[in-house]
Amino acid sequence: MELNVKNLSVSISKKEIVRDVSLRVHNKQFVGIIGANGCGKSTLLKGIYKSLKPQGGSVFLDKIDLLNTPPKKVSQKMSVVGQFNEISFDLTVFQMVLLGRTPHKKLLDSDTKEDMDIVHKAIKQTNLTEYLNRSYLTLSGGEKQRVILARAIAQQPSFLVLDEPTNHLDIRYQLEVLHCVKSLNIGVLAALHDLQMAAEYCDYIYAMKKGEIIAHGKPKELFTEELVADLYDVKCKIYENPFSRNLSFIYQI
Repeated sequence: MELNVKNLSVSISKKEIVRDVSLRVHNKQFVGIIGANGCGKSTLLKGIYKSLKPQGGSVFLDKIDLLNTPPKKVSQKMSVVGQFNEISFDLTVFQMVLLGRTPHKKLLDSDTKEDMDIVHKAIKQTNLTEYLNRSYLTLSGGEKQRVILARAIAQQPSFLVLDEPTNHLDIRYQLEVLHCVKSLNIGVLAALHDLQMAAEYCDYIYAMKKGEIIAHGKPKELFTEELVADLYDVKCKIYENPFSRNLSFIYQI
């Protein structure tokens, strides 16, 4: 499925945070959004999945008008992993992931063997099998993030939105999560803070500053020392690793 965002503007408390942003995610692309804290990445994503109401613009997933379609119908096609995933009631990891099947059910429908198989597969994909019966509330921030990703996978979406999906994760689990997402072979739009990870996993990247897209392109075309300095106010050396052929970044304040 293809995501098409046109001229999206989002305000919070009458202050415009996202200004006239347009972007596109082609079929099965992994697209990243980069930029310094406060540049509007999360607000843009919230406008796309309607956690915040945009003041202007349009968002389409193929022919589905996301801004004017009931949430349940949208959830059958698109799932979201946000930054903050606290709940005030207690569920086991299995029960949390099982909630991912909700958009596909009518009221009072019971869980089927197919539902259970999908949930167990999602838990295995996110390396959470040993946590199956653990209380969600007892987990660390990184463990909770993986549970929310498993729940999103259990929705069986055609498109996935990720807001800083590797926050709170150590290096091993950052790699596991992004590898898992990439292997889903679906469209992905992700706000990312780690440029190394963005360069390695993204097919295409949009760079944001002060609520606007200032540059976009394939990683090896987009990333320059000048762009990194403009976005993050740091000096940076960029080189291509001769073994992996991926970009590497060395920073200096």
